[in-house]
Amino acid sequence: MTLLLADEVRDAMAHGRPVVALESTIIAHGLPRPRNLEVARELEQLVRDGGAVPATVAVLDGRVHVGLDEAELERVAGDEKMRKLGHRDLAPAIAEGASGATTVSGTGFLASKVGIRVFATGGLGGVHRGWTQTQDESADLRMLASTRITVVCAGAKSVLDVPTTLQRLETLGITVIGYGTDTFPGFYLTSSGEPVDWTAHDARTVVGAMRAQESLGGPCTALVVANPVPQEQQLDPELHDRVLAEALSACERDRVTGQDVTPYLLDHLVRHTDGAALEANVAAVRGNARLAARIAAVWTATAHT
Repeated sequence: MTLLLADEVRDAMAHGRPVVALESTIIAHGLPRPRNLEVARELEQLVRDGGAVPATVAVLDGRVHVGLDEAELERVAGDEKMRKLGHRDLAPAIAEGASGATTVSGTGFLASKVGIRVFATGGLGGVHRGWTQTQDESADLRMLASTRITVVCAGAKSVLDVPTTLQRLETLGITVIGYGTDTFPGFYLTSSGEPVDWTAHDARTVVGAMRAQESLGGPCTALVVANPVPQEQQLDPELHDRVLAEALSACERDRVTGQDVTPYLLDHLVRHTDGAALEANVAAVRGNARLAARIAAVWTATAHT
């Protein structure tokens, strides 16, 4: 396997400086063009402003890239044929020389493989609605259950079955810490209404939990830091609930199934909220990039204390 670290990322890791992994699916598939490239650049700059080095992950021509230069970032943002690569897709993509943007499961796995400890994303995948009939759940959960990485997110995507997703995270032994909140964030919404067992109010507390994970050993699971979108930037909850109900009905009417369900529902939310859902998504991922940079900075600063 060819795994290429950007010079900036390699240098930072060699000298013990903070690095934050960023997924590329939000660039290739999660945002409209040309806004996607603007947001990709902004997220990398937010990480830099927080004192860390951004490492956006993607697979290009069968080679894993951890950290992208400007031309590679533009390629991920502009190529409409860019595939979506979860952890299970990495092997055939590499074998076939394919190009694709990495999802949460793909990014988390690759970041951990090269020793990056902190990863920022938007919302996690999880258990889909109607799970008892379809047994459909995101590969993100399996990755989190087997990968030692800290994921800063805005909760799970609100189109999912959030209570069941939280139960599944508990079953898999994945620790969830609410950042400044005692309820699990709702992706577009500040709160899903579901409680979390643990709350941290600063990056040092999060890093303390990360250090304790290392000391305790045991199963190599992730730490999920659930960071809510600011209340003034969330999607209006009533609008969210109404449009999501319409989206679920349309999804059933159009017989959308499997991995097509989540992008269908998210697209419906964006189109039928006049873009307000998109702005809430961007606000959430901005906040996650900032927080991930702070956590990574404390993690590296305390590495030898």
